[in-house]
Amino acid sequence: MPEGPEIARMADGLRSSLEGQRVDEVRFAFPALQRFSALLGGEEVRFVRPRGKAMLIGFSNGLTVYSHNQLYGRWYLRPAGVWPHTSRQLRLAIQTASNWALLYSASEIEVLDEAGIAAHPYLAKLGPDALDSALEAQSLELRQAEPRFARRALAALLLDQSFVAGLGNYLRSEICFEARLHPVRRPIDLSAIERRGLARAILRIPRRAYRTAGVTQPPRRAQALRKSGVSWTRARHWVFARAGEACRRCEAIIRRLDLAGRRVYVCPECQPRPS
Repeated sequence: MPEGPEIARMADGLRSSLEGQRVDEVRFAFPALQRFSALLGGEEVRFVRPRGKAMLIGFSNGLTVYSHNQLYGRWYLRPAGVWPHTSRQLRLAIQTASNWALLYSASEIEVLDEAGIAAHPYLAKLGPDALDSALEAQSLELRQAEPRFARRALAALLLDQSFVAGLGNYLRSEICFEARLHPVRRPIDLSAIERRGLARAILRIPRRAYRTAGVTQPPRRAQALRKSGVSWTRARHWVFARAGEACRRCEAIIRRLDLAGRRVYVCPECQPRPS
């Protein structure tokens, strides 16, 4: 599933292609949405905003197209008239005179007015966005102490969009490794230094992934690995999807665990499990 950094990078592309442009046509695959095609055709795209793992595309008539890629959704940006080569199913097409934005395979698409956005069950519960430049580590330290979050294992807490929006499975593993914390630990059991380190990692790792198109270990380390012949997939992360391989800090063997219903990767030396 695309996580916050991937959605934010796609929003950058959509913004460049669509923002300020008048659309020729908006096409929906789902019958329940097709009545909105006539309302959005001819309108100007006023904004493109990522919200956690969701995308909001606002039009000049006050309506906003909400989409969530879930596991399989994918946006394609193409010059007008050029279709991508894919076996995916087209769900949404926003077409201007010069550019097409095409959303394939996504199952969660809605058209909302201002009240609908405010009341939307996913958007309404979102916590602060990890990629929000105004979000500071101190705020996340205080957030960890809130009763609704303090006693939850990091494995579950870091997937909860009401805690911090935009985090997902690969970011969860990388944040815990960066902070040297085992994912079964809870904020209430951490020292002040550990809570501060966790807060900083929650900001550092997603922002690094956004800048680097998905690299979560220091970019220079990843570049050195690539030059030595390691594939991009194997070079980009500290621990995620690297079970059975050596830790890049201490050379202990990375392990895969299943926590909160998802796979998570840990170094048993850098992230010791509490007794």
